[in-house]
Amino acid sequence: MPARTIMQWLAPAVLAVAIAPVTQAAEYAGGDEITVLQGFKPGGGSDALAQLVQPRLSEILGINFVNEYMPGATGAVAWTRLAKQSPNDGSVISITNTPMLMTNYIMNDAISYDTDEMTPIANVVTDPGIVVVNADSEYQTIENLLDAAKQNPGTVTIGNSGVGGDDFFTTILLEQASGLSFKRVPFQGDGPSATAAMGGKIDASFNNLGNVYSQIESGNLRALAVFAEERLDTLPDVPTMKEKGFDIVAGSSRGYSAPAGIPVEARQQLIEAFQTLAKDPDFQAQAEQRAMNLDVVTGDDYRAMIDQMEERFRGVWDEVKDDVAQ
Repeated sequence: MPARTIMQWLAPAVLAVAIAPVTQAAEYAGGDEITVLQGFKPGGGSDALAQLVQPRLSEILGINFVNEYMPGATGAVAWTRLAKQSPNDGSVISITNTPMLMTNYIMNDAISYDTDEMTPIANVVTDPGIVVVNADSEYQTIENLLDAAKQNPGTVTIGNSGVGGDDFFTTILLEQASGLSFKRVPFQGDGPSATAAMGGKIDASFNNLGNVYSQIESGNLRALAVFAEERLDTLPDVPTMKEKGFDIVAGSSRGYSAPAGIPVEARQQLIEAFQTLAKDPDFQAQAEQRAMNLDVVTGDDYRAMIDQMEERFRGVWDEVKDDVAQ
């Protein structure tokens, strides 16, 4: 099953980063500036996507982008703001991370937004899951890590991007498939989880390739395994979990959505901007250099992708919720 079909009220920490347009395009119907809500701290996978995508969108649309970081509740702070409190004139959008966009409210009745209150614009990347440890870790291989969990159940610490995220579910799926138990450690995003692994504060981080690739290349992290169908071209020596006997393929998809009911013209301009971006050879090359697996899906197709994920994850959660400590 492809990674994107497997597998985060409001006192935000805000950091605004403006990106000025380089060229002028046809006037954007939503104004001359777009605020982009990010549900996780700077430095994670969402932020990496923003830094790659938004300068180019700025050129295409001829407008400014301003990032507003609102970490908390595995993205629910930002997505509640998007759905419930943001103007629907095209001036505010958000990076939407799946599956946590849906698993937030699937798992927690206190979260009040849902994807029907959003206008999906475009998915951009689907990022394979990966297991990483500190470069000096005693765990040289994935077998070493699993053996430690077998010998000391519930004590090997595994970081994830937050309860309900793809890494959280991946840990549960591995526990089910292996019969092992880990100590799951949630963070406010992939970045803090990877940082904790680099600092030796946790035994391993279940993360996403695009977020940790540079640290693997620089020697700060060691990759033990990937949750992909096949070995990755970027890490050809790293085995898949399927090779190790665990049929788990997982990852995180990241895209952009607006509030429900934005003007048709603004929606179409945004969709066309992402379609133009997807064809840009320089953008494709930059994504490859950063180990970002492009998976551009726009408009109604992105809506269908989200709806299909929600249906699938409702089924997954129904299977595991009685066994998962909240």
